[in-house]
Amino acid sequence: MQLIDIDKTVYRKHLNRVITVFVASLAILSVLLGQLLIQFFGQTQVASGESTGNLHLNVLGVLVAVIICAGTLYSQREHIYFKEVFYVSRLKALQNRIYRKLKSIKQQAEKDDVDALITLSFYYASLKFVYLLDDNTLTLNQVDSDFLAIKQQIQVRGLNVDERDFKVEMLEGL
Repeated sequence: MQLIDIDKTVYRKHLNRVITVFVASLAILSVLLGQLLIQFFGQTQVASGESTGNLHLNVLGVLVAVIICAGTLYSQREHIYFKEVFYVSRLKALQNRIYRKLKSIKQQAEKDDVDALITLSFYYASLKFVYLLDDNTLTLNQVDSDFLAIKQQIQVRGLNVDERDFKVEMLEGL
């Protein structure tokens, strides 16, 4: 996966719209499906002060609504409108995969393993990229210093590696 240029304003606008539509659709579908399930399968008569016992049908309505909304969103991932949003979500998922192996990757990088250095270079570059997109500047200084340390290690060793050399397959060997 390579880092691509993304217009921050377009990304934020599309992300906010996607989140808003997803949440609104989820809320409306949850209520609708819960009511439909209660209508067909629920208990409607209740003595005063007693519960109807339809909680499980409401929960099922929410679960079905989540599946429908998530499935719809996933099916639209190739649409041009979702390009930036889907790319960043895939990038964040890849960052999580790297983070789970970060300790062993750093140990390999200390031994000057080229794949580990490339992976760390990509990891810190992608973190900085996503943090700037999301206006998460709180930990940006730490990412910058870690990224600089990796670049210096690469330079001191005289290696010619870059974050653009990263391939997802490299994670398998680390």
